[in-house]
Amino acid sequence: MWLLGVLPFALQAICMIFDEGYFHIRRGLPKWERIGHPIDTCSVLACMAMVLFVPFSTTTLIIYICLATFSCILVTKDEFVHKEHCPASENWLHAVLFTLHPIMLASAGFMWPVVQGAPVTPWVAQWLNNPEALAQFLRTQFGIMVLFLFYQIIFWNFVWKDKPVSTTPSTKS
Repeated sequence: MWLLGVLPFALQAICMIFDEGYFHIRRGLPKWERIGHPIDTCSVLACMAMVLFVPFSTTTLIIYICLATFSCILVTKDEFVHKEHCPASENWLHAVLFTLHPIMLASAGFMWPVVQGAPVTPWVAQWLNNPEALAQFLRTQFGIMVLFLFYQIIFWNFVWKDKPVSTTPSTKS
């Protein structure tokens, strides 16, 4: 059952790879996205860092919920201008990503007490029944997210900084 807990992460990764590898490469990223996307990634990393490095308690859970809520709102910040720059298919993919984002963060939040050995309700213990695998997964996921952050900063702000940017949505999606 613990594999269901990692499913939102896998789905999010697949969607992100498609968004980056197809849509972003195809249209290029304007400066506001080259800056904004790493900020979004940092908001997720802050949540993941809490799960990995901060002892679980009622107080830290409240802080986590605040960080996760902030992250869920923050990632939507670009949608007001995406409608002017992105094809409908990319906007649809963003909607899928926005749906997966809070599910992924909630899943990490449920894993947190399990991997730290804190008491959990029986249904959480049954659902997330492999603390060692979950802890390894969260560490790996955190590392991948850090690498993704470096990719976003280096690739978009140094390697492809001068790639022409499409300013109108393509009708070919």
